[in-house]
Amino acid sequence: MAFTCWVSRLRSSYSKTITNLRTSFFHHLRTRGANTTAITSPYHFSKQNPFRFTCSNSLLPITLAGSLAIHFQSPPPLCDASLDSPSRGIGGKGSTEFVVQGSQKHLPQELIEELKAICQDNMSMDYDERYFHGKPQHSFHKAVNIPDVVVFPRSEEEVSNIVKSCDKHKVPIVPYGGATSIEGHTLSPHGGICIDMSLMQNVKALHVEDMDVVVEPGIGWMELNEYLEPHGLFFPLDPGPGATIGGMCATRCSGSLAVRYGTMRDNVISLKVVLPNGDVVKTASRARKSAAGYDLTRLVIGSEGTLGVITEVTLRLQKIPQHSVVAMCNFPTVKDAADVAIATMLSGIQVSRVELMDEVQVRAINIANDKNLPEFPTLMFEFIGTEAYAREQTLIVQKIISEHRGSDFVFAEDPEAKKELWKIRKEALWACFAMEPKYEAMISDVCVPLSHLAELISRSKKELDASPLVCTVIAHAGDGNFHTVILFDPNQEDHRREAERLNHFMVHSALSMEGTCTGEHGVGTGKMKYLEKELGVEALKTMKRIKNALDPNNIMNPGKLIPPHVCF
Repeated sequence: MAFTCWVSRLRSSYSKTITNLRTSFFHHLRTRGANTTAITSPYHFSKQNPFRFTCSNSLLPITLAGSLAIHFQSPPPLCDASLDSPSRGIGGKGSTEFVVQGSQKHLPQELIEELKAICQDNMSMDYDERYFHGKPQHSFHKAVNIPDVVVFPRSEEEVSNIVKSCDKHKVPIVPYGGATSIEGHTLSPHGGICIDMSLMQNVKALHVEDMDVVVEPGIGWMELNEYLEPHGLFFPLDPGPGATIGGMCATRCSGSLAVRYGTMRDNVISLKVVLPNGDVVKTASRARKSAAGYDLTRLVIGSEGTLGVITEVTLRLQKIPQHSVVAMCNFPTVKDAADVAIATMLSGIQVSRVELMDEVQVRAINIANDKNLPEFPTLMFEFIGTEAYAREQTLIVQKIISEHRGSDFVFAEDPEAKKELWKIRKEALWACFAMEPKYEAMISDVCVPLSHLAELISRSKKELDASPLVCTVIAHAGDGNFHTVILFDPNQEDHRREAERLNHFMVHSALSMEGTCTGEHGVGTGKMKYLEKELGVEALKTMKRIKNALDPNNIMNPGKLIPPHVCF
């Protein structure tokens, strides 16, 4: 069910080549899960009662280790001071492990019956469905366990009742959106209940004159913009295809338009959230600004499902620009390209996008899309406004480019030509897999103050070019955020260590420049190990106190965001 919805969201945005790549990749994942089921399926289901099952004599796959424990264990601990030593445990300082460990408790039959009463047919204990939800589709991260049950609530009331039942039985919950996150946010290391929000995708209210919209969390940003287009409005955040509004709030995402419109925290007016005890909280009114009390909206945005389940979002909208121009140009080095991005921002021009790709990424795009783009570091710009203003901006930037060794400056105003150019950029990750179809990707997400961007990219590029692994650079150059896609074979230890070394190098370089380990992808399990160096232990202890106050049973997405060694 969830897989079908997810694929349909993606299908509309991908070219035929990219679609084939993606389909092949996911078919491999589902087939692997299905094959495991066929060989080692641990359950037999009764036709009269599909939730009554008995164990077979076959061996359990490793992802189900511990799932048949017959005694209750305590909830996942809020902290484990033993992980304070280097390289112990996922998220601990110095951790290099990719498989997230966890302790899985027996799922009470009483809870299963309660969930069945709440969700009716919208729940699954099928191994293939649980395996799919337990292995993020864009991430190399894995967990030793998978969810015990996947539920598909249809309303806020159902979410509240599900959470109440899980809290009563002290069973972990993992909220699940569009499955596009890449840092292990949706792993279920302790088993438990996966709450898939894909059935909650309604637009509840559109206020055209107020330029805001109230939506359920399961709607995708692309589907929302299709709905808004006839009204002359759009939602300006554009992460990867398939991302849903709820997940975008949870990870505090942004995208290529953040340089003009800000990140998710700047574009959410209010939320409704189901807390770990099942209470429903509205975080703010619909007013554009408010000084009333603690800013609960911003507390929840970026909390990655550790404080509650988002069930409603009120979003700030923008008018669709009258006119836009998309421009591209090439440079001899990535430093030259980054210098132009900085100079453009300092010029005062209000660009809506400034995107950088290195020559390796351009080569990947050529391979995946059968293009013939010049394989040099490339900048892409978008200018918006009136027709005259957009063209004036284009000419000013063209002059800046000519002063920084830029060449092959081209621009497009035709709607289809512009759409094709941005589609190429949006499909950059899938293009990388065209170079190494059997590999996985470790993706960095560092962000630094704009003045340090050129130095960081050029320093990182030297390391990447010297590496035996295939590495590409993609940057939201207008706000200092850049990604490196490091392709590696997770089955080869030397590949894993080299990918981790490169990632460490870029993160620690960014932190030394007063930057961050994650500009928009979030923490999940993959970035926890860097948080103490970036934020300090007192900040992490404060987060832990908030988590403990709202979620004393530690059921909400346990093992994510806050490093396990942090105690108070």
